[in-house]
Amino acid sequence: MSDWYESSFGDDYMVVYRHRNWDQAIAEVRLLLEWLELPLGSRMLDVGCGMGRHAVALDEMGYRGIDLSLPLLKEARSHDAHHYISWQQGDMRELPYPDNAFDATVNLFTSFGYFSDEDNKQVLRELRRVLRSGGVFVIDYLNASEVKRTLVPWSEREDEQTGWIIREHRTIELDVVCKTISIITPSGEERHYEERVKLYRLDWFEKALAEAGLRISRIAGQYDGTSYNESESKRLIISGRAD
Repeated sequence: MSDWYESSFGDDYMVVYRHRNWDQAIAEVRLLLEWLELPLGSRMLDVGCGMGRHAVALDEMGYRGIDLSLPLLKEARSHDAHHYISWQQGDMRELPYPDNAFDATVNLFTSFGYFSDEDNKQVLRELRRVLRSGGVFVIDYLNASEVKRTLVPWSEREDEQTGWIIREHRTIELDVVCKTISIITPSGEERHYEERVKLYRLDWFEKALAEAGLRISRIAGQYDGTSYNESESKRLIISGRAD
């Protein structure tokens, strides 16, 4: 039986998450650029690029985007009008790039926490490996406390374009947020998917990043750079540099 992330990020995923806004991604990226302070042409890797919302917004800098899902990479390529981005399939636990290949890595919109604790630490080690010394990293992650406080157990909506009914059931089990997605088509066909993300707090990242050779320089709770507050912030956004 395959792991959930090998089956959940397919064609249906693009319908389930159709509501995610490309214009918003551009605004988020502009704020990130203020953090990174990198000149145009810097070598940047978007790890877990998905449909490419953020990577396409950054295409003037000649980014690479990597994701495990071929359907999502196909969708990303369809939005890459300038063809500046090098899209590649790969596993973030074993990035298909040489050491010191990039000036910056970004991991956005909670594209982290999919694996076991050790494998998630391996992702951080891989980010450090492909970064040059002094290179910049950004991890945009959920705020575990906010997720626990605001979790909506059930939701249902209809996708206007397909007529699909999309039902989502959310629980938290042993510090893992679990989502079961059920799709019911107009013909009555049902398909089911699962998503699981570990709920790591800041102290876990502080220790794991240091062990990987990544030094934190700034922590924010939103894309506008607002300081992180565990009890109130929507996000946990960490930036820093490779030792």
